[in-house]
Amino acid sequence: MLNSPIFSTAKQQETAILVGLITQKQNAERTKEYLDELDFLATTAGVITKRVFTQRLERADAKTFVGKGKLEEIKVWLIENPVDSIIFDDDLTAPQVRNLEAMFQDIKILDRSLLILNIFSQRARTDQSKRQVELAQYQYLLPRLTRMWSHLSRQKGGIGMRGPGEKELETDKRIVKDRIAFLKDKLDKIDKQSFTRRKERSQLVRVALVGYTNVGKSTLMRRLAKTDVFAENKLFATIDSTVRKVVLGNIPFLLTDTVGFIRKLPTSLIESFKSTLDEIREADILVHVVDISHPSFEEQIEVVNVTLAEIGASDKSMVLVFNKLDLFKPESEENLDEHLETITEDDLQRNLEKLKNSYLKKNTENVVFISAEHKENLGELRTVLMNKIQEKHFLIYPNWDPTQNPMYDWQGVEQN
Repeated sequence: MLNSPIFSTAKQQETAILVGLITQKQNAERTKEYLDELDFLATTAGVITKRVFTQRLERADAKTFVGKGKLEEIKVWLIENPVDSIIFDDDLTAPQVRNLEAMFQDIKILDRSLLILNIFSQRARTDQSKRQVELAQYQYLLPRLTRMWSHLSRQKGGIGMRGPGEKELETDKRIVKDRIAFLKDKLDKIDKQSFTRRKERSQLVRVALVGYTNVGKSTLMRRLAKTDVFAENKLFATIDSTVRKVVLGNIPFLLTDTVGFIRKLPTSLIESFKSTLDEIREADILVHVVDISHPSFEEQIEVVNVTLAEIGASDKSMVLVFNKLDLFKPESEENLDEHLETITEDDLQRNLEKLKNSYLKKNTENVVFISAEHKENLGELRTVLMNKIQEKHFLIYPNWDPTQNPMYDWQGVEQN
């Protein structure tokens, strides 16, 4: 029997390099943080980052994003280290993409928005979210179509005639516009159905979990609702809203897990996910979950607050929940094991007391510090949340008497 060669059928993981700028508005430390997040986004999309390139410029080059010297440095590096993609940390214009694709042939050129759109495309599960992502992709694609047929547009016809590239471009634009119109029509119909469902739920207090992506909203949802909700240590693990009925203190309410926010979130995604964001807009109470262990959690809080203002939900009653207490490491304890693999109750309690005495607790109302993963301090969160839910519930049902309403069985929530 001849020895036949064995070929692997496993799909080879894509590779990429990341490119970012240090500018007057974005110092080196901030650029590194953004690129670390871009690396996390790439990992979430299934891409391995091989190297990160940065350049200090006053502003992005209008033609190629980075300068000529940096482009040459990248070209030289790629000769010995070929990759599948080059991912830029900011949105690229159509001319920039066209020029970069001409320079780096056979290498995909992506920007941050397109990478996020790709992740959303992978994560979409429901018909609504799939159409929302597709709409956002087409809206992203439309102004960038010109580059796709630039090589054909040079084929000019006779006087008064247009080349095939121009005709092809016009056809493509018409197809994309028709598809955008079709998707908007479909989403309008789905939105009307979603509105009807939300209206039917208006007799219950509605609580929505909001926050930056990967802060532990889905894990907290599991703890509070005692339900299986997908949670993963990746960005945008959840993009479909999940609604569950929970009973707390014999009062039923609806708890919704929503899509996480992120810096430089594509505008088209915010527009496309109108129906999903309506869950936030129409909620009575927002539970803003924050990853206290993240070095830039304050900036993440600001990103979420700005996004909430953009969608018209900044005036909601809110509970600020600082999660991942088990991973929090005070500045005075920098030499502790970075991951704190073995957490004791004493460790958690010490961290909790330090946080409670911080300016965050002193200057802000309705703040709770928890570890959803370790079920730490969830009792206090339930108490704060129940007080707010009762306040809203009695506005709907002034004569509510839970002992006279056996229709709601006690479901409770997971105890510590």
